[in-house]
Amino acid sequence: MPTPLIEIHDLHKHYGDFHAVNGLSLSVAQGDVYGFLGPNGAGKSTTIRMMLSLIRPTSGSIRVFGLDLTTHRSEILRRIGAIVERPDFYNYLTARRNLELLGRLSGADVSTRSIDHILGIVGLASRASSKVKTFSHGMKQRLGIAQALLHSPDLIVLDEPTTGLDPQGMVDIRDLILELAADHKKTVFLSSHILPEVELTASRMVIINRGKAVVEGAVQDLLNAGRLKVTIETSEVHRALELIRATPLAFHIQSSTDGAIIMMMEREEISGLVAHLADARIPLSAVSPVRSLEEYFISLTQEVS
Repeated sequence: MPTPLIEIHDLHKHYGDFHAVNGLSLSVAQGDVYGFLGPNGAGKSTTIRMMLSLIRPTSGSIRVFGLDLTTHRSEILRRIGAIVERPDFYNYLTARRNLELLGRLSGADVSTRSIDHILGIVGLASRASSKVKTFSHGMKQRLGIAQALLHSPDLIVLDEPTTGLDPQGMVDIRDLILELAADHKKTVFLSSHILPEVELTASRMVIINRGKAVVEGAVQDLLNAGRLKVTIETSEVHRALELIRATPLAFHIQSSTDGAIIMMMEREEISGLVAHLADARIPLSAVSPVRSLEEYFISLTQEVS
């Protein structure tokens, strides 16, 4: 079995009696776009700061590229590019000049040609000579990702990269993340509270709450497990409701309209309900089970709370 690119085991960070991270374990494979999800205060930012060696863990271990972070800090950090919080630039300088200066400060050996190539990757080639003060928030976020790419890292850590963006800006960042993974073979560790964006971007994810993992796995596998939102379309809603209310599934009814009933159900309950309605000769035009990451996230964090 290949060595995980990131392996966190029983990680703790305590501030006095407050346990910001409380026994967190997770594993990220090479090439993953890995979603790191949790409500505010769950320990996401604290974990990322420990991963980047900005703060020390109270206990536990972090291994990246198969190396222990405590003993191979410099070697590991040379292979990581990160955006933590909002990227900051010299507004009176051009995008290209900002990257030249930031590259020197970080010790990266970057030429104008390589900078222009990176600006092309993030979709800013045509604005290389524009001053950053003319950039939108979304363009500054893309320039931040360009900064993270300056030293050709293998792992990119993005902390809330779509915060404050308009819908088009979110699409642009999402497409860029997918391109970095697919075309440039980067592993992306994506922390975000924009749940639909993670659903559309990540291949695997972990949901954390109160400093520990609640669930981890492939996004689609997690969405296929447990309760689903099921829309039952029928021309005889009133009669279908009467039948359902006479069964144990009555408590699963969420709402109804003139043409549909919406229920929250376990996947294995759906076929039985459909058979029950069919036996009563209730016409069904569609039965659509759907689960969103947002619904799954809320159900898990509420259970833990």
